[in-house]
Amino acid sequence: MRRFLPLILAVAATFLPLMFMHSCANTTEAPSGGDKDTIPPYIIDIKPLPGATQVPVKDAKFEFTFNEYVTLKTATNVFLSPPQQKPPKARMKGKDLVVTFEEELKPNTTYTLSFTDAIADANEGNMFAGYTYVFSTGSQIDSMMLTGTILDCNTLTPIKGATVLLHKSQRDSAVYDTKPYAAAKTDDWGFFVLPFIQDTLYRIYAIKDANNNNILEPDSELVGFIDSLVRPVQVAHDTVKEMLKYDMLDTLRCLARNSEYEFVLFKEVPSKQMIMNKERLSERAAYITFAAQDAIVDKIEVQGYRDNQIITQFNLERDSLELWLNSRRPFPDTMKFSIDYYKTDSLGSLSLTNEKFNLSLANNKRTFSKKSRRDIKQNDTSCVITLTADPKTVEQNGFIAEFNYPIIYENFDKIKLISVNPRQVEEEVKTTVERDSLNLRKYIIRPVSPMQMGYEYTLKIPHRGFRDINGHYNDSLKVQCSLPTDDKLSTLNAEIVGVDRKIIVDLLPGEKTDVLRSYVIDKDQTLKFPYLSAGKYRIRITEDKNRNSLVDTGSLLQHKQPERVKFYEINGERIFEIPTGSELVQTIDISTIFID
Repeated sequence: MRRFLPLILAVAATFLPLMFMHSCANTTEAPSGGDKDTIPPYIIDIKPLPGATQVPVKDAKFEFTFNEYVTLKTATNVFLSPPQQKPPKARMKGKDLVVTFEEELKPNTTYTLSFTDAIADANEGNMFAGYTYVFSTGSQIDSMMLTGTILDCNTLTPIKGATVLLHKSQRDSAVYDTKPYAAAKTDDWGFFVLPFIQDTLYRIYAIKDANNNNILEPDSELVGFIDSLVRPVQVAHDTVKEMLKYDMLDTLRCLARNSEYEFVLFKEVPSKQMIMNKERLSERAAYITFAAQDAIVDKIEVQGYRDNQIITQFNLERDSLELWLNSRRPFPDTMKFSIDYYKTDSLGSLSLTNEKFNLSLANNKRTFSKKSRRDIKQNDTSCVITLTADPKTVEQNGFIAEFNYPIIYENFDKIKLISVNPRQVEEEVKTTVERDSLNLRKYIIRPVSPMQMGYEYTLKIPHRGFRDINGHYNDSLKVQCSLPTDDKLSTLNAEIVGVDRKIIVDLLPGEKTDVLRSYVIDKDQTLKFPYLSAGKYRIRITEDKNRNSLVDTGSLLQHKQPERVKFYEINGERIFEIPTGSELVQTIDISTIFID
């Protein structure tokens, strides 16, 4: 008991003077005057005292007496480790928080009860800072502890409320079907401490536990893990800074805590393959989604249509398939599909399977053939094209032409790009046309020569230049674009050196996740980020190990971590400022960012 006496005395020394200083405040109803109460509640008595041993495994009860009346805001944040099938029962009795258990405790086991974001005072709602209470059903308290930090794999931001699971079992699958030996929740900084544990080897995981069952549900929950076995080296004690409860706004103290392990949470790629969803989008279009990536489709049939009339397109992850029918005869209200694909069987292996299903067309998705004449719109009888050009990114991304339906007749030679210089001299500009590798309805048109500042560019698509699978021709349209000339805009030239792998370099605005401009490179080069407004920015660098230009997630059973993401730091800060009307040069050495 002596090891916990310093903490009790420290609490008393800190808060007893405050009790007398604020004795004029009524703890049951709001005061009629004076300053607003901003002091959070605190514990003045605990029964039994912290560090109790030989606690009975049945009908155990703990009482925490507060200095004022409090409310239990979130009962699920009264957290027991090791967890049971049912969470602890917590209720208020006067100023006492009473905790009991619906199940028997395990014999000869050290337990901790943690209160985080669970309790607030009854009047002003000031949150109780939190507390970790330890007891044992045996004759002694286990003495070791582990600490760490949990981050999001894409943003590297701390994840609050993640559940850290400690398993003695070395089976990788234990996290899917077994309650952990010990567990803890992360705070606002993504920090956790697993105190009062045994000195032995463990596997450690973290999950975003949606249903609070302390078991990983891979289809719906994020997961993170440490590749190797871990063993605690720190001794747990109520006075070490890692176990103290801090104001989460106290940045210096929160960051001063020692974090032994840092790992990231990610969404696993589902391993079981099957058809998840299917829908008829229009008379001639449908989609099919699969549970897992890299779906293998052997054959698709649509009753009444030939194979060469079926147009299909997978997305990059190959877990979503779009389908169109190149036929202009009337379509039935219900279409019959047959698909041969590799599905996960009862043994967990992929086997060729045939599935048949019917897709009906909703009334709101019918085209003009089923509409009355007064309801027919122009888009019902024409090949619809969306033509766009963003002045700030047109040099990199080009002019974008996207069709609503696949086209069966094209005449890109009829497209004209006209430039008008500052003296109003007009000239036709040669262009290249490239179909997007991920979207067969999307085309990218680029000028052969670099675009000039001060020039106005107009891309024109003439009438009847294209025809889609509905048999409709396009109407004429155009889009105008000029490079920004605002002298308040800035340019960042990032000199990327030490590139020994394929990486993805993204520029993001401040704390936001929007990507302003992105490059995929595998050698040293200077990347230009022009037309930037004054403000705050970040540079995100992703290691593209499998060279597919995607940020790939991980796999727990395969011991595969998600592809690493780093943010370039200047003087220890991820966010940097770009001033008005400036041209900046920043050298980024990749060899110092990714250290294998």
